[in-house]
Amino acid sequence: MNAPRASINLIAPDTYRISVAMPPDFIPGGFSFNQYLVVDDKPLIFHTGPKKLFGLVSEQIEKVIPVAQLRYIAFSHVEADECGSLPDFLARAPQARPVCSHVAALVSVSDLVDVEPLGMQDGEVLDLGKHKLVWQSTPHLPHGWECGYFFDQTTGTLFCGDLFTQPGMGEEPLVSGDILGPSEAFRGQMDYFSHSVNAPTLIEKLAQLKPRVLACMHGSAWSGDGASLLRNLGQALAH
Repeated sequence: MNAPRASINLIAPDTYRISVAMPPDFIPGGFSFNQYLVVDDKPLIFHTGPKKLFGLVSEQIEKVIPVAQLRYIAFSHVEADECGSLPDFLARAPQARPVCSHVAALVSVSDLVDVEPLGMQDGEVLDLGKHKLVWQSTPHLPHGWECGYFFDQTTGTLFCGDLFTQPGMGEEPLVSGDILGPSEAFRGQMDYFSHSVNAPTLIEKLAQLKPRVLACMHGSAWSGDGASLLRNLGQALAH
């Protein structure tokens, strides 16, 4: 049986995609779990990966900085692949704080770990030093009352979580081709969107940020006209 394998690649200035490729032996068709490391005065990881993959993920981080230097452990919503190894990270990085939406902090994270989470309000800025990350509250987009994303104003990177989930093992760290087609084909097999009545408004809010890089949770990260791609996603969801 082939084992999961991890890699780390630069996708934007100071911003690394850590990807754990899960072979078809583990998940039919193969799949990938991505985490994103922003190296700055106060380093941040966005998404932790599942608890069982902590060893692989932390090993990749150590190729760039010691895990102990992390100051923020951020994630989109409460789910195993987003924050399953949060306790492990906090144990290895004693100066770090969890970062999530204020809803997630209130209803889940403050009880799941002993370190007080930093609950972000929509539009609130997290200053890492050179990088300024703005929290985007997106309840139920694609799922989870507490869902939200970070937008890095410094690099134009939107850490867009489960939006544009692509099947396969995500071998290419950063692409500029079509990711909407594969992600929509995957959604057709297993629709993970809540289809909230507020989805069109929230997608337009993200599009107005004009992201240049989409840091996807599953599959390749993407570079290009993020506003257009997000609006294309909105049109696909309307059908």
